[in-house]
Amino acid sequence: MLKSLRIRDFTVFKEADLTFAQGLNVIVGANGTGKSHLLKLPYALMAMSAEEGRKRRESPTKPTKTLLQNRIAEKIVGVFRPEERLGRLVHRQRGRNKCEVDMRFGQPEAHLGFQFSSLAQSEVVVQRLPSKWQDKLPVFLPTGELLTLYPGFVSLYETHYLEFDETWRDTCLLLGAPALRGPREEAIARLLEPLEEQLGGRVVLDANGRFYLQQFNGGKMEMPLVAEGWRKLAMLMRLIATGSLLNKGCLFWDEPEANLNPRLIREIARAILGICQAGVQVFVATHSLFLLRELEILLKQDEFAAVEQQYFALRPGDNGVDVSQADDLEDVNPLLLLDEDLEQSDRFLDQFMSGRES
Repeated sequence: MLKSLRIRDFTVFKEADLTFAQGLNVIVGANGTGKSHLLKLPYALMAMSAEEGRKRRESPTKPTKTLLQNRIAEKIVGVFRPEERLGRLVHRQRGRNKCEVDMRFGQPEAHLGFQFSSLAQSEVVVQRLPSKWQDKLPVFLPTGELLTLYPGFVSLYETHYLEFDETWRDTCLLLGAPALRGPREEAIARLLEPLEEQLGGRVVLDANGRFYLQQFNGGKMEMPLVAEGWRKLAMLMRLIATGSLLNKGCLFWDEPEANLNPRLIREIARAILGICQAGVQVFVATHSLFLLRELEILLKQDEFAAVEQQYFALRPGDNGVDVSQADDLEDVNPLLLLDEDLEQSDRFLDQFMSGRES
């Protein structure tokens, strides 16, 4: 479990100290305030560690500074895609040209800390060395769906330069994993059943590497013919079926509400909390008032009352983006997104009442 993230002079942030809940963590802010950055940075570091751990499964070795100083930089660059060099990610200001990152986990032996300067090309300086690798790959869901891109995407990504960041490749690898069989099938079925009812079928991967919607009425629909909102739901279902979203994993989801109608957003909100209940730590970046309110409604119900939650609001300040946090949505101040939506409602009502009076 990721417990905290402390950053100094990283991208748009001069300073931020975030403490996370074991269950649901929601990052709220307007466009350009760094929501995606707060998902991508911990994802990149956890994915790098899990990848290295898997490589060394047959002959286990502990992390070393020599290895990490290159692998951390490579993964961050792959996920963020800065031009020229790693140092482009430093938030520069007078007297400061160095970024510092410190990540703490439920297991102290996994703690990681490092820094890099604005001149850094492809190396970091490791200050806190973990003594173990992450034992489970995290999952990152971008704003777009990936099922229609999946056929041949990974091999193409590995052999050509594509204008997609590395999270797309990582997630495609997880989508292509075989469906899980065995004792955990019952837990998977509980999560999948309501989603399959909404979708009207199951997500299947054929021998040619293409995804289809196997409909309950017996029909089979190619994934490009399925509406984009449904494809996002299908992508989540596939990751549940493969076991990627079970057993103390982490899900980072950037704007899950994108291209979804309100009915589907309600199902996504319920699915997110169901995943939390399955023991997955979830991080969501959003600027959707509808999604926020739906999560708030569900969390007040007995079914999800035990899910721990933490909210983070991002606001542009004089020297970068400021972060406020609380364990209740109403306590996050300022929550600019809600203010803007409420102001719009007031303007609409004023115009409506003026029209009635005239």
